[in-house]
Amino acid sequence: MTTSSSSPLNYKDAGVDIDAGDALVERIKPLAKKTLREGVLAGIGGFGALFEVPKRYKEPVLVSGTDGVGTKLKLAFEWNMHDTVGIDLVAMSVNDVLVQGAEPLFFLDYFACGKLDVDTAAAVIGGIAKGCELSGCALIGGETAEMPGMYPAGEYDLAGFAVGAVEKSKILTGKDVKPGDVVLGLASSGVHSNGFSLVRKCIERAGADLPATLDGMPFKQALMAPTRLYVKNVLAALAAHPPSTGSGQGIKALAHITGGGLLENIPRVLPEGMAAHLTKGSWPQTGLFAWLQKTAAISDFEMNRTFNNGIGMVVVIDAASAAACAAMLREAGETVYEIGVIAARGKGASVTVG
Repeated sequence: MTTSSSSPLNYKDAGVDIDAGDALVERIKPLAKKTLREGVLAGIGGFGALFEVPKRYKEPVLVSGTDGVGTKLKLAFEWNMHDTVGIDLVAMSVNDVLVQGAEPLFFLDYFACGKLDVDTAAAVIGGIAKGCELSGCALIGGETAEMPGMYPAGEYDLAGFAVGAVEKSKILTGKDVKPGDVVLGLASSGVHSNGFSLVRKCIERAGADLPATLDGMPFKQALMAPTRLYVKNVLAALAAHPPSTGSGQGIKALAHITGGGLLENIPRVLPEGMAAHLTKGSWPQTGLFAWLQKTAAISDFEMNRTFNNGIGMVVVIDAASAAACAAMLREAGETVYEIGVIAARGKGASVTVG
């Protein structure tokens, strides 16, 4: 049945359900409330969120980051698993902000769909709130956009935005990295949120011959495991082993291992003329990454350039402090490996694994 040209039309007739949007906001409010922290002046519901930089900062420098979840969302749609991708969204931005030595302060999200399903959106944003809570970051605002015709039924897209702060004197730049410094690797929780275009090709290639479990988890759960949030534990390690310009001591650089893997991300935090020599076999390859490598039939080089391959965060620290820092991180719950050493680059690659 079609409406005549003179029949009244409202927004719902055009595909946008304002009532559903209002219902989602009410579902979100208690989730966001759990993430409140010092500095929040006004959050969910206003035209803009207000945040005051905590007064304990003397010379605060704001650090911002933005990211999405990528094609991992395709599996979320196919498998109807929406409760972890929100954690991924937070982690991709707050882990990046952390690399500069910054404490994430607040987070905003953007959720876009063709037709709003309140239960699905609430599951996603519930994950976002959980990620913020785990990283000490306030969820103070966002946007839910219902855009009929823009997305296929049942699909959505996500973007996230994090802002953190660091004392100007404690910004991690990597400029003090020198030969002899130790490279520590913090274990990932899985594929995190990069490389899923290849993951999906591997699933397609395997067809019905998929493993029932990987690393003790059901196959789908292993692949959808959310990105590990390193924020609280690494900030504590930074407080115990602060960067000290010119002294040669302390944590000197951090690298979040995302798209491009170990080979492309570690060089981003090394000064010119320095290289990281990683020791092959110094960290184990999980069943998940072994399955991906076998199914894709790719080399070790491609594994380390495509996936995090088991290492989600890298810490570069002076040799004298490395053991104590690693022990502290392990005590806090991280799985830590000493995976390499810094050396003069010469004419070789900026990262080698051998």
